[in-house]
Amino acid sequence: MPHGLDHIVHTVRDLDAAGEFYRRLGFIVSARNRHSWGTHNRIVQLANGFVEILEVAEPDKVVPHAARAFSFGAFHRDYATSRQGLSMLILSSRNAVEDARAFQTAGISEFEVFNFAREGKKPDGTPVKLAFSLVFACEPGSPDLSFALCQHHFPENFWDPAFQIHGNGARKVSGVVMVADNPTDHHVFLKAFIGTRDLHASSIGVKADVGNGDVDIMEPVAFRDQFGVLPEVGGAGMTLNAIRFQMADVDATEATLRSGGLTAQRHAGRLVLAPDFALGATLIFENAKRG
Repeated sequence: MPHGLDHIVHTVRDLDAAGEFYRRLGFIVSARNRHSWGTHNRIVQLANGFVEILEVAEPDKVVPHAARAFSFGAFHRDYATSRQGLSMLILSSRNAVEDARAFQTAGISEFEVFNFAREGKKPDGTPVKLAFSLVFACEPGSPDLSFALCQHHFPENFWDPAFQIHGNGARKVSGVVMVADNPTDHHVFLKAFIGTRDLHASSIGVKADVGNGDVDIMEPVAFRDQFGVLPEVGGAGMTLNAIRFQMADVDATEATLRSGGLTAQRHAGRLVLAPDFALGATLIFENAKRG
């Protein structure tokens, strides 16, 4: 069974400004959370995953990478020196320890499981305990993108329908889109990371159905044809370029954007916000597929 979508990290330089941008898009955005290793985040939660809007707010607290320890803070500090955008794809884990062993066997990670906890808050302000285990993976040929699995130890305290009712009609994350010059060069890594033997190759690229959404990797030209935006590809290998959101009604979503003073371009029935406008990311709003 493949690892499903859990969340996507959107690295920005000004967390509060980015939170306001997502609010103007019609999303509910959480309060600021702080990590002991120097990053702060705000969260946009949907039924099947969330966007972690992230700032390296306290760089003096960032610890370096070690032989078997991936530094979340160091990776994002380095990423933010040259760009804003989608920096990490995180899928779900049911057992982080077993998944770490599987990654080692597949040769995509030698990192130890990273465990951490923090306090969260319910919509009424009630404090709750949150704890997570992360299993990191890296593809050496894609230095500007990192990957992880996340096990939630108190999922009942994290996932809350009250945080998932958005004014723009967003229901779930339909999928994410990566870009590479040669998508098939990365299928061995993706199979091991996603935990599936079933990757579908086509003229557009490579697609995996992970159960609660899609993971796509496309050539730059295919990305442009599908979404009307030429992707920003500043490094080698794969980059994470887009989040696709499933909406109740994109026409109503467009009205919500207008009320927030924002305009998205129309392309193939979708609303698309380009990376020069959406803090380095391409954000795609689309209706649910029929049938």
